[in-house]
Amino acid sequence: MTSPRNPPFRAEHIGSLLRPEQLVQHRYDVAAKKATPESLVPIEQQAIRDIVALQQSCGIHSLTNGEYSRHQFWGTFFETLNGMEEVNLREGGYDMSIFRQYAPDVKSFMHAKTIPNSVTVATGKISHTGKSSYLPEFEFMKTLVPADQVKNIKITLASPSWYHFRYGPKRAYVKGAYDNDDDYFADVAKAYQTELKILYDAGLRNAQVDDPNLAYFCSEAMLEGWKADPENFQTADEQFLAYMKFYNACFERPADLHLGIHLCRGNYLGSKHFSEGAYDRIAKIMFNKLNVSTFYLEYDTPRAGGFEPLKFLPRDKNVVLGVVTSKFPELENKEEMVGRVHKAADFVAEGDGESGNKTSREEALKRLSVSPQCGFASHAEGNALGYEDMRKKLLLVRNIADEVWPGEP
Repeated sequence: MTSPRNPPFRAEHIGSLLRPEQLVQHRYDVAAKKATPESLVPIEQQAIRDIVALQQSCGIHSLTNGEYSRHQFWGTFFETLNGMEEVNLREGGYDMSIFRQYAPDVKSFMHAKTIPNSVTVATGKISHTGKSSYLPEFEFMKTLVPADQVKNIKITLASPSWYHFRYGPKRAYVKGAYDNDDDYFADVAKAYQTELKILYDAGLRNAQVDDPNLAYFCSEAMLEGWKADPENFQTADEQFLAYMKFYNACFERPADLHLGIHLCRGNYLGSKHFSEGAYDRIAKIMFNKLNVSTFYLEYDTPRAGGFEPLKFLPRDKNVVLGVVTSKFPELENKEEMVGRVHKAADFVAEGDGESGNKTSREEALKRLSVSPQCGFASHAEGNALGYEDMRKKLLLVRNIADEVWPGEP
């Protein structure tokens, strides 16, 4: 089998893009009841038109709305399901002991004397309402591109475990709602399948799951915390395998819906990251067991490790190499990045040889693409660089792709 192509394109980006200050401030004004929700619509829509035009001018084909319709990267999928409640909105607060204190993002939030913005748990049986929170984003994007390019539009989706991993064992749901993870996972999976069907029926053919949690299983600090937690009823390895099964149930879909997953190590205020650790620990299992076509991997700093885990990449899957950082304005050297792509391809080819299917660098390159390592604005305010810096980064990604894969989108 060969890996799917277009999508993913040779020059990709992860989804979020720096938001105009007017959009950020107006959304805060709506939240503070200084402005009406209706007044936000024309500002948001014009900003989306502008950011789509920017992507097109940079030669990007996998178009997103920059996540301009959201305050944070994950959107409101879970918050709009039946059975889920934002307990942080309860009068009198909630029990903060539900958090897994050694989860990298939670630990960082706590260090900053804050907590994750949304604290959403299952207080009843989970089911989909039949109304998609992502669909309006896709429908508006469809009005901005020719009909033959609708299939290229990319919608980014929340991780299935987004409101599971951050909480301690059996704390993602209250007693009476669920008694165990298996039942909770089963209902989340049904809701996720419904979401994908709604989007597919509307014409979506390109989706990307944004997932910090799987990369946390590469973090030695997290793994030590897991091992020391007496409440855990399974090892970290067992939890990772449980997630593979859970995610695959969520990801059941038609064959022509391209689905990728971005493994993130954190992309917070001031360009902060949350965790470190190479993919070596999870790559073989993840590449071979997880039912996605494309892995969007971070490779902009040494904390992500080397390309050696790419030896485990199956022949029918792709990797998008995030070698250009979205966190800081300094522009990478194009030739150095081209060299890194070639080095990655050599490991892919080496892995093919070890499995008895020897291939060349050129053959291995067919399963690779290039991108920034993460979004430019996973949160409203965005990373520590400017709009023009972002444009130059996207152009750099395009230029790297043109040198490695001339003539390919």
